[in-house]
Amino acid sequence: MVEAALIQQCADPALKPAIVEQFIERAGAPDPLAVTVRSGNRVVLVPKATNSEEALALIRDNLGRNTVRVGITQYPAGVGILEAGALKPDLVDSCANIRMGTALFAKVFRVVAKWYGNPTDKDVLPQVFDDAIIAWQTGYFEGAAVFRAKDPGEEKRTEPEPARRASADTQAGVFENEADSAAPAEAAAADANKAGIRIDLSGIGGKP
Repeated sequence: MVEAALIQQCADPALKPAIVEQFIERAGAPDPLAVTVRSGNRVVLVPKATNSEEALALIRDNLGRNTVRVGITQYPAGVGILEAGALKPDLVDSCANIRMGTALFAKVFRVVAKWYGNPTDKDVLPQVFDDAIIAWQTGYFEGAAVFRAKDPGEEKRTEPEPARRASADTQAGVFENEADSAAPAEAAAADANKAGIRIDLSGIGGKP
């Protein structure tokens, strides 16, 4: 369980603390050194890291060949990383991981919300949040790579044309090749902050 004080101190201000808690509970990990490696839909068994050096070594060994998620928010380690040597210890620092992860998830949520027409209906917001969680876990929403997508917070808000939904099986079964992701982790955080749009998910009730 992540401490509320840590969330309050480190989470991106675009997300309310209650939403950050739900995000971490559903898509994150309690261990800041947690490294999850997938090859396609298969989880690759790796030794449990006991310190930051071991965690970073695990990431370097798998980055570029497999999908690697790291830390409390299970941040996609390949975002913006062209070489394994460019990895920073921030990935396994609790506060830095929460800061980067929540900033990137806030962008993912805005991408999903834009597809829905930026709804404010309290009955719709839980579905938007659920789809944003799936997009975070898979890296895709409606066939688009959400980590590379342009942040709707930087655009003039317009009503998007509805697209035909992909099947849930297709959406949930595809994992991104994070080594090809473009926006740097630092840029993702900066872009989300620059957008200045606070996501109001007050329509979402208690924890699922």
